[in-house]
Amino acid sequence: MSSLLELADVNVHYGAIHALRGVSFRVAEGEIATLIGANGAGKTTTLRAVSGMLRPTSGSVRYAGEEVAGVKPHLLVARRLSHAPEGRGIFPNLTVLENLRLGAYLRRDKAGIEGDVEKGFTLFARLRERSTQLAGTLSGGEQQMLAIARALMARPRLLLLDEPSLGLAPTLVETIFKTIVDINRAGVTILLVEQNAALALQIANHGYVLETGAVVQSGTGAELLASPEVRKAYLGE
Repeated sequence: MSSLLELADVNVHYGAIHALRGVSFRVAEGEIATLIGANGAGKTTTLRAVSGMLRPTSGSVRYAGEEVAGVKPHLLVARRLSHAPEGRGIFPNLTVLENLRLGAYLRRDKAGIEGDVEKGFTLFARLRERSTQLAGTLSGGEQQMLAIARALMARPRLLLLDEPSLGLAPTLVETIFKTIVDINRAGVTILLVEQNAALALQIANHGYVLETGAVVQSGTGAELLASPEVRKAYLGE
């Protein structure tokens, strides 16, 4: 499979802090890839470097065959790269429906946009029930659903998901992960950052382990699930 996303020797600094140290990996078209690692390992920083929220100090970020390191986020959204950030980043004073429509702010195809709102409501039935409610009044799980549904409104080819299960009840985590698989089956390539390493590796084609800003291990999801180092460090064994 051809690479949709390729990072080569990416370095990111926050002032004097060297946050990413020569990160290299690839995500093939049509797959789910996951980044796992402890808090502060550089997972969120990696996603931000891909989506244009951070400019790498050096290295290459290639998306759909083109160099995109330092390209502004809205230009990447126009190229069908969407990012559902950690902490959800929804607009609390707007309704669920208004939040969803904002996800399509670069589009002009009214019928297509309304069709995609409908798809979002089919994917997450709870959002339909709450469509006129202010997003700030939703539960954490519902806000997470909204963040994912909003990111899908740009019709992404590549979807970046940062900690989609953070702070959610176990039953909801299951729902979110099942939905991630459904989104992928519908043709969206996914790069997933997730604290729940076991669940992430179960659904991922490939996984990369980040430690202090560097990739220290990689393999298929199944290989990493079976790795004694990964089991000890991230699966609590």
